[in-house]
Amino acid sequence: MDAKIKALEVNTTWTVVDLPCGKVPVGCKWVYKIKYHANDVAAIKGWHLEQLDVNNAFLHALLVYVDDIVLADTSMEEIQSVKRFLYQQFRIKDLGHLRFFLGLEITSSSFGIFLNQRKYTLELLEDTDFLGSKPAAVPTDPHTKLSATDGVPYDDPSGYRRLIGRLIYLTHTRPDISFFIQHLSQYVSTPLVPHYQAATRILRYLKGCPANGVLFSSQSPLQLHGFADSDWACCPNTRRSITGYCVLLGSSLISWKSKK
Repeated sequence: MDAKIKALEVNTTWTVVDLPCGKVPVGCKWVYKIKYHANDVAAIKGWHLEQLDVNNAFLHALLVYVDDIVLADTSMEEIQSVKRFLYQQFRIKDLGHLRFFLGLEITSSSFGIFLNQRKYTLELLEDTDFLGSKPAAVPTDPHTKLSATDGVPYDDPSGYRRLIGRLIYLTHTRPDISFFIQHLSQYVSTPLVPHYQAATRILRYLKGCPANGVLFSSQSPLQLHGFADSDWACCPNTRRSITGYCVLLGSSLISWKSKK
């Protein structure tokens, strides 16, 4: 709190004046939220990863677009030098070694860097009342065929859209559900009951493996590989194709997508 107040004072955010007669001041309060100390070449080269946060970033409108920053370098001295410079400009908060960043949990070891969204996944399951559900072995029933017309309308379309949006963010570390989320996102405008049921199947699958993620191996060679495939005209509604691709740096998966 003291650091935030000091940053506001340094930026001359306000001027202290006497309250005019007959006027009532607008109240304010502090709202607290737990922020975990955070946290792909960085894994292969053994770079240091440090995290920063800009105090009162809203005071630097058009100047600071993102107030969460990650620094990567082979030299901690260089990282400290950048930190000192940024502190002089923006009053940053040093969060130390990268461990938690924008919902991503980062674990570094001699094996490499492991990313997952376990906490995000458990919060999603709790918010949707699926934390105590029976886990599913696979994210979808291979015999289920979804379409835009087969089924009755789902009674909470906005809830379906929120759920799909949160699942889309989860695909940053979960390529195993990328195709299925892409498929369900096609029905966000007019979701049907079978679409929602398919989404709950994914939630039950996540219940069984909430900590799955991606590993950027420190032993991976610096060789880029890419794979792509298409299912020609497979969409029953539009007759459009589904294309998927993945890119690996050595043995580490660094990019993937499934798209109609």
